[in-house]
Amino acid sequence: MLKRRRTTAGQFRGGLPYVRFGTGTRPVVVLDWLGAENAVNPTMARMMYSFLGATFTVYVVTRRPDLPQGYTMTDMANDYAAMIREEFDRPVDVIGVSTGGSIALYLAADHPDVVRRLVIHSSAHTLNDDAKALQLEFARLGGLGEWRAASVLLSGTMMPRTGPLAILARPLAGAAGWLTSRRPPKDASDLVVTVQAEDRHAFKDRLHEIHVPTLVAGGTEDFFYSADLFRETAAGIPGARLALYEGKGHARLGKDFQRAVLAFLTE
Repeated sequence: MLKRRRTTAGQFRGGLPYVRFGTGTRPVVVLDWLGAENAVNPTMARMMYSFLGATFTVYVVTRRPDLPQGYTMTDMANDYAAMIREEFDRPVDVIGVSTGGSIALYLAADHPDVVRRLVIHSSAHTLNDDAKALQLEFARLGGLGEWRAASVLLSGTMMPRTGPLAILARPLAGAAGWLTSRRPPKDASDLVVTVQAEDRHAFKDRLHEIHVPTLVAGGTEDFFYSADLFRETAAGIPGARLALYEGKGHARLGKDFQRAVLAFLTE
């Protein structure tokens, strides 16, 4: 039996922070979702992607610090491409989740030599209008240092909007916002740059440029993307598959999603 590899955190030489875990021989690189800090949350990373650990060594990676004003999704994809070329000796499987999925589209189109297979996890060729407005407000509040209000705002998008638990959405968001804001980031400048870059993200006319095998997966109750946006993204990428999960929200798609990703990456 392979020994369980402990979770380690580090930074690639290009400045990209990562968390690594898993005992598999193949690397899979996960481009992380939008975060307030230039760091990967190890607990969240394992909670979302531990199902890959027996087959892969998982690297959950986020943006480098000190992003200049006007930095784009293309620029961020270039950072990831340079890291993959430097750190790995072959193309790797790439999973982009949420904002990481936006960047992953540019990565696969502009740098197909570094991507073996691509999973777009709860992301699409653009955000819906409500999500763009919310992210801009989240970044504005963060820029003002109002991290509790910012955290409550973002946490609310993860709460159930239908069913018996919907009545608890507001107090749960408040509690989550309080917990996540207890140790606020020192600087919101990179968050603001990232949100501004994703606000300009419009990739629909470039989807046909992606030629690596691709799986697009999302939930029908995702606040940030509609089911139609997931469908359009899959339809625009030649040969892409769509896995749409009824009643699921943002990023947490359940066991069926995990099985679909494993099957796709290992076939």
